[in-house]
Amino acid sequence: MPLVFTKYHALGNDYLVIDPKHTAADLTPEQIRTVCHRNFGIGSDGILSGPLPSKKAQFGLRIFNPDGSEAEKSGNGLRIFSRYLWDKKLVGSEEFSVETQGGVARAMVMQRGKIVRVEMGTVSFWSDQIPVAGPRREVINEPIHLRGERFNFCAATIGNPHCVLPLPKISADLAKQIGPLLETHARFPNRTNVQFMKVLDRHNLQIEIWERGAGYTLASGTSSSAAAAVAHKLGLVDRTVSVHMPGGKIEIEIGEDFSIRMTGGVTKVAEGTLAKEMFARP
Repeated sequence: MPLVFTKYHALGNDYLVIDPKHTAADLTPEQIRTVCHRNFGIGSDGILSGPLPSKKAQFGLRIFNPDGSEAEKSGNGLRIFSRYLWDKKLVGSEEFSVETQGGVARAMVMQRGKIVRVEMGTVSFWSDQIPVAGPRREVINEPIHLRGERFNFCAATIGNPHCVLPLPKISADLAKQIGPLLETHARFPNRTNVQFMKVLDRHNLQIEIWERGAGYTLASGTSSSAAAAVAHKLGLVDRTVSVHMPGGKIEIEIGEDFSIRMTGGVTKVAEGTLAKEMFARP
């Protein structure tokens, strides 16, 4: 059976959607790494497998990182998957639900597929839920030493783990240098996504992202959600925040209970069939 895919990007964060109905078997981690490779495969920041059966939502979704590991949740992935469902006429203009390993999200496709809004769930700062090593506590402004330099970080979860570093100056180089050290740091038993955050004003912040299992990333929905929640927790921004990333901007609305509503764009790139020859060793 041919391996049919549809490719989208959400602000430069690209995923392949593969419907399990169109595949003979699940991809192995090695095959996922090959498919996502920019030179040896089609190239992507991950694979979305769905729609799947779900007892908790209308649709189920599994999310795979380009290193072959499985992610609990992805904001951009949820927007892309929502657009795919809309393209396949499985949903219309009504709100619908999607179950991921990181919980159930509610989504709505708008502006003829160009914009998707997702109710992402509630952010928690508690160490046992994220998780972060050590006694149970809200992880806010804790010190961590990397390469002889001290940083302060906050940690959060919105179904997947995040480490947010508020800084006066951020850059892609900083994310690429420090991100890998934080992703695999002993403080984070399940590894973590990392956001380097600069607050611009009460309604705008800027982030650079190192994504667990994917590396340096142009945009991320859960990273935007976590960074905005941390900035609000610290009293630095209001409840409506525009999160600026190298790939573009995501709008975040923060509820009183730190529930997150995310709104951002999705672009369809291509659809086609992956050749089995790609998996053959030369």
